[in-house]
Amino acid sequence: MDALGVVVALVLLFGVTLVAMAVVGTVKAAKAVAAKVEKHEANARRVVENATLRAKTYTRPGEQGRLAAVRLTLRTALDSTRQVLQSGLPADEQLTESLQLLARLDAHAAELDGELRMLEREPEPARLAAKLPELRERAERITHAADSLRWAAQDRMRRFADEELARLAKECENEAGALRHWTPASAGDGTGEGTGAGEGVSAGEGAGERKAPSADRERTEQGAAGSRQGLTAGRPAGAEEILGLAAEPLARLADRLRKPGRPGPAAADRRP
Repeated sequence: MDALGVVVALVLLFGVTLVAMAVVGTVKAAKAVAAKVEKHEANARRVVENATLRAKTYTRPGEQGRLAAVRLTLRTALDSTRQVLQSGLPADEQLTESLQLLARLDAHAAELDGELRMLEREPEPARLAAKLPELRERAERITHAADSLRWAAQDRMRRFADEELARLAKECENEAGALRHWTPASAGDGTGEGTGAGEGVSAGEGAGERKAPSADRERTEQGAAGSRQGLTAGRPAGAEEILGLAAEPLARLADRLRKPGRPGPAAADRRP
């Protein structure tokens, strides 16, 4: 029974936890939806008011039309500056201070817009004509400040875009130059080594070809000398070699035999 009671307690605790989490999630979702609805409602109300002011600018002549134009110009300047600053905030945190300044300007613009709205209901045209120049001057000051923030933010974003484009173009040029090297560095080294080896082999072959004729001539002379020695080695020594006449040329031997010798005493006695 005790184990069953523990299990039941755990189940109840788990169920209560689930219910609490469901209630918390529902409340958060309802708040988020309400915030979105309120935001969209405010935007829709502002769009409707801007359209109404634009219509009054063209439909109401005189001071009422000028008053509507002042309100429309003030709203347009603030809305445009806010959109520019919020769009550039993710890329540039420096715009946070600009948004804070714009919020302060928005507060002054909201106060001025309330005064202009009250002046629209003024039944006295003379008072309207007297108050309008002062309020218009205030509106122009606020509009000029908002325009300055917007123009500075646009110039800043354009400058960053130009610098990023210049870096990107330089990287693209470097990559294009690297892609124009068709042969990698390792293949180039191997090609150089192969070329050097080929030149060494061709030089060795040329030297071998130059040495080949001289070696052939030496072998030919050695072969001829061997042939002469082989011819004389197997032949028996003749009379010329024994008498020592083999070293003299045959021409000298023939000249010696042709010369007449001097007559000796015996030859002189034989003559009559």
